[in-house]
Amino acid sequence: MVQQETYIKFAIRKGRILAGYLYLPRQEGDSVAYSRKRDAGLVVDYTEDHRAIGIEITCPSLFDLDAINKILGELGQPPLVGKMLVPATG
Repeated sequence: MVQQETYIKFAIRKGRILAGYLYLPRQEGDSVAYSRKRDAGLVVDYTEDHRAIGIEITCPSLFDLDAINKILGELGQPPLVGKMLVPATG
């Protein structure tokens, strides 16, 4: 399955956010070949052919939307906007 949308998931335990992952568009069969640490608490995952497919948010207490958007810009991806961070209902 090809994923065209960017979306974010958070791991929550007992009401506390433990980590997050920003999924970037990917192709069928894509997997992480290597990762690169970026700003505090952010790690970008890449495929073997050097395409970014996700951003790990390893320290949610340091979550910085501007820092993520800076990385997204460098990767040629559109920025996150506040409404993308609002939990879905239903």
